[in-house]
Amino acid sequence: MTSKFFAATTSGLVALAMASGAFAQAAAPAAAPPVTHGPALTGVCIFSSQRAVAQSQVGKAVDARLKTIIQQVNAELTAERTGLDNEAKALDAKKATMDQNALEQQAAALQVKANAWQRKGQLRQREVEATEQKQLARVYQELDPAIRQAYQAKTCSILIDRESVLLGNPAMDITDQVVAAVDARIKTLTFDRERLDQAAPGAQPLQPTTK
Repeated sequence: MTSKFFAATTSGLVALAMASGAFAQAAAPAAAPPVTHGPALTGVCIFSSQRAVAQSQVGKAVDARLKTIIQQVNAELTAERTGLDNEAKALDAKKATMDQNALEQQAAALQVKANAWQRKGQLRQREVEATEQKQLARVYQELDPAIRQAYQAKTCSILIDRESVLLGNPAMDITDQVVAAVDARIKTLTFDRERLDQAAPGAQPLQPTTK
């Protein structure tokens, strides 16, 4: 019964470790052969938003907080899954001596709990994703004035996204200046996980698993 019972519920324990990818995707690239650049183009500047988020103190702080939230969510789901596993095993042990109607009733009740657990895992996944999106937007808000400041300081006429440029003269890149300016102004943001179940009027709250 146990393996069959959980066959449809394993997705409840979501793979949340990927959630903070937007803050980690600008990892240092593999070493490449040196390139000889042409002269820097006057008025043309380059900026890497990914690198600025990943290397700024506020971006690192948000990434660390997201990872903590992910660990908390997975701990919550794992504990409830263990409780459901134990209930299923206990029911398996009693099925030879239990009345068939009583067995079916308890199995149905356990299935309801497992379905609720799976929905809860899906909800937590959406909450973590919503949290990441909201905090990433906040980091970009903090970057914006620093980008404008660096743009004006270098007398840029156009600013090109580094992720859309295969190669470019580093002298035209203002990312480091932006990161330095942001680090001088802000180093962290405070936030908790978004609660989507509280945002839906009339929604029935998920009940914790009875152990």
